[in-house]
Amino acid sequence: MGDDIGVGEVVDWAEGFSQVEDLLAPRFGRSEPRARATGYVQSLMAPLERKNGWTISEASGARSPDSVQWLLSGADWDPDLLRDDLRDWVVDQLGDPGGVLIVDDTGFLKKGTKSAGVQRQYCGTAGRIENCQIGVFLAYATPAGRTLLDRELYLPKSWTEDRERCTEAGVPPTVGFATKPELAETMLLRALDAAVPASWVTGDEAYGQVSALRRALVERGVSYVLAVPSNQRVHPVSGGETHGEGRIDDALAALDPRCWTTITVGAGAKGPRTYQWARARVRPLPEHPGEPEHWLLARRSLTDPTDLAYYLAAAPAKTPLRELARIAGVRWAIEETFQTAKNEVGLDHYQVRRYGGWYRHITLAMLAHAFLTITRAATRPREKRGPGASRPPSAS
Repeated sequence: MGDDIGVGEVVDWAEGFSQVEDLLAPRFGRSEPRARATGYVQSLMAPLERKNGWTISEASGARSPDSVQWLLSGADWDPDLLRDDLRDWVVDQLGDPGGVLIVDDTGFLKKGTKSAGVQRQYCGTAGRIENCQIGVFLAYATPAGRTLLDRELYLPKSWTEDRERCTEAGVPPTVGFATKPELAETMLLRALDAAVPASWVTGDEAYGQVSALRRALVERGVSYVLAVPSNQRVHPVSGGETHGEGRIDDALAALDPRCWTTITVGAGAKGPRTYQWARARVRPLPEHPGEPEHWLLARRSLTDPTDLAYYLAAAPAKTPLRELARIAGVRWAIEETFQTAKNEVGLDHYQVRRYGGWYRHITLAMLAHAFLTITRAATRPREKRGPGASRPPSAS
């Protein structure tokens, strides 16, 4: 948070954390688990090298890790209800009508075969195939800040087709196989049903190439810019006529070179993210002719013209290219959120194997991250926060 924090701000932070306590209170019928949950969230934000059962128990004053494990595996509380409370709090503090919902997944490296959903599979965190669990997440980005709203654990077919193994790991019998895009769609619709203020959805090509996900967003009236692979099939439109189906990279290659525009989409680790961008109309999904307009979109490196990324977009007809490029750039917010959530609140530091334990730890870590995001937004000068900025945290 910086080294120039005054006493008044520390008091404000303490008052802000009372909101976290207020969120936790109705979800725990007894005082002991309520206190354990409060201490757990506080410990997740503490400067501990590893946030596991031993270190959290020491930081929270517990005699052994047993009470921490009990909170995650035995105490009577529903992490889905807390997730809903968290979402509503984030919307109250950071919500903006122009908000962006972002879907992506991240890996959690694990040893053995007992942790729910673990298997050798591609792990984006490691950049290779590893023994890991995969969590699919929904993030929310506004001018005031960005944080995580929802989460689902991906269960491969090797798990859902082995019910004995699922039972041993605490997976409910009602939980069957769902692809990562299906999990993402579930979370997106859950957020829209809860009236989360958002005008856009974005995500990488694993999600953008799924027509069912794009169709669901159009049906809900939400605009999107979703990455797709270079072999994505599209029907270009020019002169009011729809042309034959072809690859998106071929359609972009056929564009007039004058279609490309240089646009900066935000700050990156190595400076401004400046690229060349181009778009062209494509045929909408057959079920949804007319509004919104549908485009293919491409991003090209300034230094290497062969370095291209492709997107499909749906938005109101007068949406400028610069706005589509901006939304495509917002996708990086979830990558940065994963990094801060793992580094600052131990999103990946858990030591639970059972299905329910994963949801409990992840939800509490999301709560800790949301508190930091809201607090940081409140400490920024008002003129720098822009529209939709949050109010300072205060006691309810």
